[in-house]
Amino acid sequence: MIHSSIAMYVFTTVAGLLVFIFILYEIYLRSLPSYRAAKYFPGYPVYPIVQNLFTALFKSQTGSFQQARQWARIFNHRTYRLLIQGVLFVQIIHHKDVEMLLSSSRLITKSPLYKLIVPFIGKGLLNSTGEKWHQRRKILTPTFHFNILQGFLQIFHEECRKLVYQLDKDAAQGITTTLQPLSTQVTLNTICETAMGLKLDTSETAEVYKSNIREVGKVIQQRIMNPLLFEDWIYKITGYQAKFDKILRPIHAFINSIIRQRRETFHETMKNVDTPSEENIYTNIKQRYAMLDSLLLAESKQQIDAEGIREEVDTFTFEGHDTTGSAFVFTFLLIAHEQLVQQRLFEEIERMFNLQPNPALQDYNDLKYMDRVIKESLRIYPPVPFISRLITEDVQYDGKFVPRGTIMNVEIYDLHRDPEQFPDPERFDPDRFLPEDVQRRSPYAYVPFSAGPRNCIGQRFAMLELKAILTAVLREFRVLPVTKREDVVFVADMVLRSRDPIVVKFERR
Repeated sequence: MIHSSIAMYVFTTVAGLLVFIFILYEIYLRSLPSYRAAKYFPGYPVYPIVQNLFTALFKSQTGSFQQARQWARIFNHRTYRLLIQGVLFVQIIHHKDVEMLLSSSRLITKSPLYKLIVPFIGKGLLNSTGEKWHQRRKILTPTFHFNILQGFLQIFHEECRKLVYQLDKDAAQGITTTLQPLSTQVTLNTICETAMGLKLDTSETAEVYKSNIREVGKVIQQRIMNPLLFEDWIYKITGYQAKFDKILRPIHAFINSIIRQRRETFHETMKNVDTPSEENIYTNIKQRYAMLDSLLLAESKQQIDAEGIREEVDTFTFEGHDTTGSAFVFTFLLIAHEQLVQQRLFEEIERMFNLQPNPALQDYNDLKYMDRVIKESLRIYPPVPFISRLITEDVQYDGKFVPRGTIMNVEIYDLHRDPEQFPDPERFDPDRFLPEDVQRRSPYAYVPFSAGPRNCIGQRFAMLELKAILTAVLREFRVLPVTKREDVVFVADMVLRSRDPIVVKFERR
């Protein structure tokens, strides 16, 4: 009897203590600026203690993607909020809110989500902020100059010839083609040669590098989808960090060796140059110019160190192949279902080649219909489906208050489906990007390359690469549908991906 009384007393005391702690925690949560700011945005009811935790998290990759699309419909394509453990998450899907965030020169800090890729690419142009970001942007901007892009065309054309050769084998056998591995091969080969001067298909070491890059993407994907793994100590004890580090070591060693070799060539070249400059390295270098050369020039001026060079090379590689690869896949999926669009593209391509058998950069710029086709593809299937920023100062706009510490996510996938800006948004219509239509829309209704001061530095590079690929392929083949658009199931990730392979058929013209 005494023992049971003691047990009951202990139980009651512990239960009372837990209730007291929960009450204190709830009082604390309600005292935060984030709780008070939540009223400025529509959203789900905020429950005691857990707030919106179970509303938002613990879904599968496909479930998370589908849920975000459902929320956009529920809140009528207007910006909404979630409150999770005292942190306000504002999910932006209206162009006015996008303009406020992306046009700001102060609100440029990436959210903590991006820390997941820091072990791979460091804190370079993608992840840095403040003075470091401004300095890196200044160094890298000249690498996308008109003359340099013109020089890269030769690399694009070489990779396109390899692609056509591979597709020709599929067409000759009458078999279907899975687009994802093909897109990775083309875009990774291209970015590695343009960024580092490295031909990935010429050495066994390069093949290992290519394989490891793909593995890195898988590990990052796993961490994104499991909120428990956001905690570094959990990530470590579960073995994921050890696995990640094991993959990263040979990647970083390989990149460091490439940088060392290129540095030797660079210094040898610069011995004969009085004043090193972008123009000098482009015209005097003994091998093809690579973006790495601009970084080595900055290093010679003490504007960047060896670690910074590797950060930017890794960033080029990560951003430059994954996003363009996604655009490659979904553009071919779309045009496979649009034979009239394909025919117009083919006719435009033939007109260009009749006038200019060896097209230059300006010739690709003159492919106006192709430009609209690619833009419409990027609207329907934006390669980067969201952008995430950490708000580093209190912000007031349009009668709303957003406290410091808020996470604002621009949901680009849903922004591009706002029926007020894009009527019948699921319909593929390249003429949405005729000049008169573009002028009627908010410039912040369409942001596949972000916008404002932190827009994508490589967007002209990406558009040119996609045009070169489409030109080479459509000149030789018709693209026929196999995978249906309505059957595509997407997964939540930093880059737009489908759960299953996207398959088309290429038929010789």
